[in-house]
Amino acid sequence: MNSQGTSPSITGKRVAGIFDTLFKRFRLITQISSILTLYLLGCLCIGVSMAPGFWLFHYVTQAISAWGKWSQWVVQGSTLALCYFLYGIVLILIVPMVNWIFRVRLKRWRGSFYSAEGLRWYFHNGLTYLVRYTFLPIVTPTPLTNLFYLLMGMKLGKDVLINSEYISDPCLIELGDHVVVGGAATIIAHYAVGGFLITAPVKIGKGVTIGLRATIMAGVQIGEKAKILPNSVVLPNTHIPAGETWGGVPAERFLIKPRRRSRDTQ
Repeated sequence: MNSQGTSPSITGKRVAGIFDTLFKRFRLITQISSILTLYLLGCLCIGVSMAPGFWLFHYVTQAISAWGKWSQWVVQGSTLALCYFLYGIVLILIVPMVNWIFRVRLKRWRGSFYSAEGLRWYFHNGLTYLVRYTFLPIVTPTPLTNLFYLLMGMKLGKDVLINSEYISDPCLIELGDHVVVGGAATIIAHYAVGGFLITAPVKIGKGVTIGLRATIMAGVQIGEKAKILPNSVVLPNTHIPAGETWGGVPAERFLIKPRRRSRDTQ
C-alpha cells in the first residue's frame, strides 16, 4: 500500500479502466491513432535496421569507383544482397528491443479488442509480423528464428526446431526440449468468440512433434512425446496427454489399428 492507502495495482486498473472507456467512446480516433503509431514504430525499426546496410553499400561503392562498369555492377549487386541479410539480422534484434521498451507482454485474458489489453495484443503481434513478412522466411529454420522468438518472450527448451514462421503471440508460447514444429505449422495463443478477444498460453511438452501445416490454438497443452499429425487442427483449450497421437479437424486421439495378416502370409 502507498501513503494514500491505494496499491499500485489498483491504480493501474483504474488507469486501464479510464483508457478502455475512452477507447470505446472514441473508437475510430483511437483505432487510427494506434495504427499510425504502429506504422511509425515499424518504419523506425526498418530504418534503423537498414542503416548498417546503407553504410556498407556506400563504403563499397566508393572503394570500387575506379573499376569497370560490369565489375562495379557485380560487386554492388552482391553487396545489396549482403545488405538485405544484414538488415534482417539487425531487425531481429531491434524489434524485440522495441517490444521490451513498450512493455508489450500478454497474459491470459478475455475482453474487448478496444481496450488496453487488446492494444497490447495488437502491438505485440504487429511487431512480430513485421519480422515475419520481411525476413523470417529466409532464415527458417535456423538458430536466428529461435533467437527472435526467444527475444520476443517465447520460452524455449534445448534443441528446439521451428520450421515455420506462422507463429503469433510468442510471449504466450512455451516449447519444451527437443520439440519439432513442422513446416508451415501454425501456433497461435489467441482467438475471437462473440466479439471478444481471448488470449491463453500454449504449452508444448518435451519431445512433441507438430506435423506439417498443423494448427495449435490458444490454451492448448500437449504432454511429453505426443504427436500431432499433419494438417490437424487442435482446438482451443484442448489438453493432450503425454505420448498420444492426435489428428484430424478437429484433432482427436488417433488410434493405430493393427494390420490383419493375409491368408497368403499365414
